[in-house]
Amino acid sequence: MEDLLKAIILGVVEGLTEFLPISSTGHLILATEWLNFPESISGLFEIFIQLGAVFAVLWYYRAELLRQARTVHTDPAVRRLWLWVIIACVPAGVIGVLFRDELKAALFNPTVVAVSLIVGGVIFIWYERRPQPENPLTDPSLLTWRQAALIGVAQLAALVPGVSRSGATILGGMSVGLSRTAAASFSFLLALPVLGGASAIELLTSLDQLTPDVLVMLLAGTIVSAIFAFLAVSWLLRYISRNSFTPFGWYRIILGVVVLIWAATSGSGGQIG
Repeated sequence: MEDLLKAIILGVVEGLTEFLPISSTGHLILATEWLNFPESISGLFEIFIQLGAVFAVLWYYRAELLRQARTVHTDPAVRRLWLWVIIACVPAGVIGVLFRDELKAALFNPTVVAVSLIVGGVIFIWYERRPQPENPLTDPSLLTWRQAALIGVAQLAALVPGVSRSGATILGGMSVGLSRTAAASFSFLLALPVLGGASAIELLTSLDQLTPDVLVMLLAGTIVSAIFAFLAVSWLLRYISRNSFTPFGWYRIILGVVVLIWAATSGSGGQIG
């Protein structure tokens, strides 16, 4: 029962942080360490419950996705949009699959998370202080394949825990000319193949861990994650329609400093597990 409660808490953390530009992976690494979540399944759990975020996006955009499915054969804009999604997924997908184990072994620790949070926070604050384009694109389907590829390259940074997949792709989208809202929407669509694929790979490579107790924890965490991810998506799109990402930058910096102090004083700066 204690581990199930921890799984539910982690589901809340994943749901709230997956689409905010503050790094869900970084928060989950820190939360699993602080909660003393079972190390034997923490890696599987952290990746698998991202399916909750996928379900949240599918539900939030359900009407638009159904429209696109009905018109994909007749609407070139829909075909372009999903071609750009595929192109943007390729860099992180290829590198993530090829170097999955090496990345987890080398980078998944509190110190890396802390530094990534701080650096990402500084970049967000710096970017928001730059002059913003007067007429940004409000429709991601109007991107070019080169712009989509650049967003995909930006997403590579998110392989480092603490960077934030949504943060990297939103900044990448804004950098190539998308508005805040359009960049966030494109980032959410990118989550469907990226997070869905990562969850499927993690599940298939961890079948030996799927005991009934583990399945219950995975299901609970995923359901809770889906609920809170839906709330986070709804709130973020309303928020950024009128506000900048600067507060997220300051949050990242403050949290990163706190984690660095904690890691230094507790001796947890190295590899988790």
